[in-house]
Parts: sequence; structure tokens; C-alpha cells
Amino acid sequence: MRAAHILRKYVPAEWGGTETAVRNLTGGLATLGVESIVYHPAAPPPESDPLAEAGCQLRPFHAYLPVLGLSPAARREMISVGGNLLSFDLPWMLAAEPGLTVINSHVLGRLGGIARTIARRRNLPFVVTLHGGVHSLPDALKQQFNERSSHLEWGRIFGWWWRARHVLDEADAIVTCNAREADLLRERHPGQTILALSHGVDTRSYGTDQRAAALAAYPELAGRDVLLCVARIDPVKNQSWLVEQLPAVIARHPQALLVLAGACTHADYGVHLHREIRRLGLTGHVLLTGGLPPHDPRLTGLMQVARAGFLPSVSEAFGLVILEAWAAGLPILASRTPGALELIRDGENGALFALDEPAGFHPALDRVLRDEPFRERIIAAGRERAGDFDTSVSAGRLKDLYGRLSEQKHALRHSA
Repeated sequence: MRAAHILRKYVPAEWGGTETAVRNLTGGLATLGVESIVYHPAAPPPESDPLAEAGCQLRPFHAYLPVLGLSPAARREMISVGGNLLSFDLPWMLAAEPGLTVINSHVLGRLGGIARTIARRRNLPFVVTLHGGVHSLPDALKQQFNERSSHLEWGRIFGWWWRARHVLDEADAIVTCNAREADLLRERHPGQTILALSHGVDTRSYGTDQRAAALAAYPELAGRDVLLCVARIDPVKNQSWLVEQLPAVIARHPQALLVLAGACTHADYGVHLHREIRRLGLTGHVLLTGGLPPHDPRLTGLMQVARAGFLPSVSEAFGLVILEAWAAGLPILASRTPGALELIRDGENGALFALDEPAGFHPALDRVLRDEPFRERIIAAGRERAGDFDTSVSAGRLKDLYGRLSEQKHALRHSA
């Protein structure tokens, strides 16, 4: 079985949750005999290539953001977090790839439309995997995306040609990581095959003690109460909310050190974050590590050293970092996004808080840091829950889906 996976972006230096989910998924598929060929927009060669190391074949293609009137900074930002790209060589590459069983697009828009068209012409199953919310996005984020799309685009005619607006309607199956999103998809796309498939995590990779690697890389961790947030530096991930709460945290926990681990994908937000840290006099209480590759010993070590982990996102369809924290034995506190609500049982395997009610956040953190029996209970519950999301489980379900869709296509060809 050979599966083509289409990505909107693959820049290891800006690694994020989608890339981790794809890496874990393709690694799990490989153990089940499924060969993964990953198509992605070309980028400068990275120092390390996690997908290649996981056994994927990579097919870089040329891609463009067909929008006029953007500054270079705005163009880079849009490409990083959600630009609707166009490619002229991807269609021919997909059409020429031998022996494909299925085409699985991890992107909508024009690239998704290209994948859908080639799958139809080759009579192959076409699967769309949604890594974020589509119908369950908060209204504020929908407004931001609408504002981004208001620029003059010269690529709309190509979107029409590739039927970019019909990717979900014409997919053979839609895979989403969130049950709420799956329900909304069923309402809006009746008759479609919708699969709610949680992301997977390689729990075994967190079994080795990597604390020494983290302490060697970041000596300032020694003797501190490390509070960790692993996410790209972006308004959706909402690290500034944590910075705003930090003075009150330090008043109760003077040794607190907030570690923000993630690449900056929004330059203006990164500048704002640094400015707020200086304004609040928090320079000695905040450490920004920049982006770290997946399964980097420093990243695993940070999770093992930290006393508490945070996910303060404005929107999160799943929250893969929750599974990673559980596997590493890190208590996690998360904002009440659909992804966190689906995974965390408040007070049992983690803690939930409301962004508009920060007063509730502080008692929850204090309990995690001070109540050792409670801390041990939620760590044990998290580790047990993480086992339900091992990559072998999610990969097996996706392989079964590929197989069923392929058999249906074969039966249709035979009857024709």
C-alpha cells in the first residue's frame, strides 16, 4: 500500500503540532506496511529532516502565494500559518507517481483541490485530514481568516479550475481529530464518510530520562520551578496570556521560570511578546528556547524537568502536546478549547481553565505545584490515558479506512 500525503508546509525549523501528527502517523503506518510519500512546498534544506528520518519519501514541489499587495513580512507570516497556496508542478508529480493506493491531503484550498482532481482522474480514493477546526473555529479566528482572504488574489481562477471550494464535499472520506468537529461535519456534509481519529503519540520515546540533556542545554533551569509551554509563538497559541499571569504566579512561587519552547511563526507577535516580558520586568523569569525538533532530547528533558505544562490556546482542535505531556509525566493545565475538553478530565488527569476568568487558573496551578499526592495522581492518570493514543492505534484505523475505500474503488471499476 502506497499513500501520498499532501502538506501545506514542511519547514523543520518551524515544527509544530501538524508536523508531529504527520510524523507519528506515517511512522505508525510504516510498521503496518504502508509506504508514505510526502509532497510539500519546497524550502531551504534543513539541518535535520524528521520525516525522512521516519522513513518517508519526500517530494518537494514549487508553491506560490498568489496574493498582491503584501509586504515581505506579511507574506512570510501568511505562508507560515495559513496561506492558500498554488502549485503548477504538483498536478504532474501526483499524476506520475507510480503505484499509489490513496491520496491523503492534509490541506484544503487550492492544494487540496489539486490532490482531489488528480485522485479522481486516477480513480484513487481521496481522503482529507483536518488538523485544525473548520466549522468549530471561534468567531474571532474566522474573522481573522476572512481579513487575510480580502487581499487581491490572482490565483482565484486556478482555485475555480481545481474546485478548491469543493474539497470536503467531494472527498471519499474526511478525517478529523476532534469529535465535535466530526459532528459539525456530518451536519454540513451529510452522506460523507467522516472519521473522528485522534492523533497518536509514540509513548515509548518518552520513557528514557532526558533531564540531563535539558539541564545541559539550559543551565538556568537548575533550582527553578519550571513552567513549560510547548507551541509555536503565534497569537492562536496565546503565550502572552501566560506572561500576563506570571507576576501573580511569581508572587506565590518566587522560583518560577516560564519556558516557551517553539519557533516564532508570527514576527509581530514575537516582538509584542518580548516587549511585554520587558515591560513587566520578567526577563529573569522567562526563557524562550526557539524551535526544537521532534523527539529532541532537550524537548523531552524539558517536559520531564518541568513542574507544570500549559496549553493556553485560543483555539485547539486536538492538542497533541497534551498527549506528549502525559507520556512524559508532566501535569498539564489547558484552556477550555474543544481539543482539551475532549481529552482532559478536570482534576483527574489535568486541569482546565477559562481564558476570560484567570482567577480560576491560579488555584489550579497552586494545587499542582504544592499538593504532591494530587500531583502524583494526575500524572499517573495522564500516563495511563496516553496509552490509549499510541500511534499503532491511530495508524491501524487509518490503514483500515484506506483499505475499505480502495476496495470500493476497485469494485466500481470492475462493475464499470
